[in-house]
Amino acid sequence: MTSEFNFFQHWYPLSPIEDLDPNQPTAVTILGLRLVIWKPKFSDSYRVFLDQCPHRLAPLSEGKVDDKTGNLMCSYHGWQFDAEGICTRIPQAENSELLTEKAKNLCAVSLPIRQEQDLLWVWLDINSTALAASVPLPLSPQVDASKGFVWSSFVRDLEYDWQTLVENVCDPSHVPFAHHGIQGNREKARPIPIKIAESNPNLIAATTGTGSIAFEPPCRLEYALKFGETKQVGLVTYCIPTTPGKSRIVALFPRNFAKTLFKVTPRWWDHIKNRNAVIDGDMVLLQQQEYLLQQKQEKESWQTAYKMPTSADRLVIEFRKWFDNYADGKLPWDEVGITVKETREISGDRQFVLDRYKQHTQHCQSCRTALKKVKLIQNFLLGYVAVSVPVVAVLPDAVRIKFGLPLIVLVLLSLGVYSWLKFWLEPKFYFVDYVHSKR
Repeated sequence: MTSEFNFFQHWYPLSPIEDLDPNQPTAVTILGLRLVIWKPKFSDSYRVFLDQCPHRLAPLSEGKVDDKTGNLMCSYHGWQFDAEGICTRIPQAENSELLTEKAKNLCAVSLPIRQEQDLLWVWLDINSTALAASVPLPLSPQVDASKGFVWSSFVRDLEYDWQTLVENVCDPSHVPFAHHGIQGNREKARPIPIKIAESNPNLIAATTGTGSIAFEPPCRLEYALKFGETKQVGLVTYCIPTTPGKSRIVALFPRNFAKTLFKVTPRWWDHIKNRNAVIDGDMVLLQQQEYLLQQKQEKESWQTAYKMPTSADRLVIEFRKWFDNYADGKLPWDEVGITVKETREISGDRQFVLDRYKQHTQHCQSCRTALKKVKLIQNFLLGYVAVSVPVVAVLPDAVRIKFGLPLIVLVLLSLGVYSWLKFWLEPKFYFVDYVHSKR
């Protein structure tokens, strides 16, 4: 059976623009395609190429932006490419005519990009770039400052498959339990009547008691909730397939109230206290759930493997039907030369599964910067302690009585702050075990 849905002929968000480093290339993978994001030195916008140099297929993401030309240079042999992917320099060329005579064969593969709603978007199909111009981005109507909304962003790589991610975000009834104490309260769990308002190859729309949910394949899954007459809050997620058994979530959190709180709350603090904790709570459940479903699907379908008698699961059912009907129940890994094992093993290493640093911190400009400052403050505090203690020890008795006590008090305070930074705050950027039974 041939899939009716072309996953490659759609726009995907790669990252919040604020998290990208304009000074060095960044590697990212979508649908098995390894890409490189980079910014020409004299340009206002980023570029996205296939992450391979046409010379010997070395990764361009290991290259650099040349200080003089502003072009992307491959670190293997020094070939350079401009913003359109045209090769501008081959250090090994015996004559300058080489760049003009064989220009078409020496280009890096450049993909269409857009920058909208503070996100960098890419079109994956290099054979339909003309079509890309006519296909609208899957933008959220809630991410609009002119309507009074403010929003924050978040990105994290996940240790489970795209279909598991979409299914999970489709399911609001898990929130009081999987995210107890963070976003929900298990004691307040109640039925969630979900009704499907529309379902076709390009949209699944549903309503709940307090708002609406929309899935615009392949990636936008959005909640819009209203409180009272004017207050609105949303959850805009982009569920991105990266490689088999792995995915990436890019999320925006819009609202039109509590704007002062939004302005004063550091983005990184929201990430370590709320966003990463939510992902952790799902991760330890979904990786094993996915493994068990794959085992069962060797002999039966999801319809019998799952038991879903309530309307709270209605959107999950609708998504699974969409995936079967229009995508033949699988992602197009074969089109990029990837062979998928029927059942993928799960990792029992919780530090690997919940590795906040590799999955989030290294991708997030706010958290990277905060972590760097946390370490600098720790070093300063240790330096102060190392200097102050011997200074107090050698002070004359008269001076020590006057200045020694305040210095020692500051030493004790410094050690206290250091301990909090080292043993409470810093680990939040790396790993926090999530044990549901202890919450």
